[in-house]
Amino acid sequence: MAGQVKPIPVPVILAAVAGDEDALAAVVAHYQNYIRALATRPLKDEYGNTYLYVDEDMRLRLETKLIHSIVTGFKVLSA
Repeated sequence: MAGQVKPIPVPVILAAVAGDEDALAAVVAHYQNYIRALATRPLKDEYGNTYLYVDEDMRLRLETKLIHSIVTGFKVLSA
């Protein structure tokens, strides 16, 4: 089962929602590969070759939006 990602523990999520910087960093680190994949764009050079690169502006905007969503409006539903 290669590529399977472990879920973020609930106490870490609750700490991130409460504003704990270490927990918030752990959540952002958990989604880092996904954010990089979303921010990957094709680029053509002068010879017509296509390359993939990570758009750093888009990556930072996605990380900022994730942090903002966690801190301001994220609600944890009880089971």
